[in-house]
Amino acid sequence: MSENAVDLSGEDIHWNQDISYGQYLDLEKILDGQNCLSDSHDEMMFIVIHQASELWMKLMIHELTAAMECVKQDNLGPAMKMVARIARCQEQLISAWSVLSTMTPKDYLSFRDSLGQSSGFQSYQYRIIEFSLGNKNPSMVAAHQAFPEIHKKVDDALRTPSIYDLTIQLLAKRGFDVPADYLDRDWSEPYNASPAIEAIWSEIYRNGDKYWELYDWAEKLVDIEHRFQTWRFSHMKTVERIIGHRRGSGGTGGVSYLVKALDLSFYPELWSVRTAL
Repeated sequence: MSENAVDLSGEDIHWNQDISYGQYLDLEKILDGQNCLSDSHDEMMFIVIHQASELWMKLMIHELTAAMECVKQDNLGPAMKMVARIARCQEQLISAWSVLSTMTPKDYLSFRDSLGQSSGFQSYQYRIIEFSLGNKNPSMVAAHQAFPEIHKKVDDALRTPSIYDLTIQLLAKRGFDVPADYLDRDWSEPYNASPAIEAIWSEIYRNGDKYWELYDWAEKLVDIEHRFQTWRFSHMKTVERIIGHRRGSGGTGGVSYLVKALDLSFYPELWSVRTAL
């Protein structure tokens, strides 16, 4: 036996399984989904990174949906764990840009025409996450009109209270004086900052020991937005590195569009309260 070989003779290995590792994970279907449309070496990497990102987003939606239900039920304990897991998923999404950034402009142009008008801008899972976190924009739903089932999912996320809307409703349940128009409004419209909401967060932050759970929850939300903005920044710089200031494949302004997105805020009072303190 080779010095580097592992002796498995004493192990109770199940060589004949009722279900294999590959079957359980449906690997054949997953690994058969990388269908390059060009002869470019880098297209495989481009496809794999985006597919892996969509899988991470699927897990994020799973956790986010459950966390939002917990907030509705005033049960922040499990929601804390779910949101912490979402933050770890975000780390994976952020790190993916470092792999994509190994692609040079010449590499990308070698298969760019194969993309046609497809673009990450059209990712419906990204849009559901963005709406659920609080960045509502009704105009973004139109991109999915050609696919009724997907359109409904995105539209439902648009018209459902975000995790921040639910958090504000929770503040009212816990006795804080929340303005009535923040408890029942058109959830599809963008959130507007409120001095009254900032004052509530200021009281919570100034009395962290008394309101520890809400204080901790607020910081969890800030962490998610911080990572989301880090992801956006990494996206913008990677695009700039690869295509400069050319228009994006989906018709957006490319870098100019991504720069605008960096100015958006999900939880404005959780940022402004820091200055107020």
